[in-house]
Amino acid sequence: MLNEFREFIAKGNVLDLAVGVIIGAAFGKITTSLVEDIINPILGLIIGGIDFSQLKWVLKEAVGTTPEVAIRYGNFVNTVLQFLIIAWVVFLIVKLANRLRVSNSIAKE
Repeated sequence: MLNEFREFIAKGNVLDLAVGVIIGAAFGKITTSLVEDIINPILGLIIGGIDFSQLKWVLKEAVGTTPEVAIRYGNFVNTVLQFLIIAWVVFLIVKLANRLRVSNSIAKE
């Protein structure tokens, strides 16, 4: 069983997946910084100097030690922006990989 596990771990797909997860996590941090530190201040300036990530609809004000109940749509928009940026970059990478694959297959013929 140990040998089978070692073979499984040594397969290229598993190692590629591990590298992809690690790079994806790092890219996620870069994307978060891009949205929170660059895009949000610009959007905030456009919509009147508001901190975009703090936008919310308060459903019930805080009372004493009970916190407010709010829909924080600014955070949701941040997450959507991060997703769109990551999806766009993945799309570009896949498009580039497909183009390289086609170029390589043409060159081999």
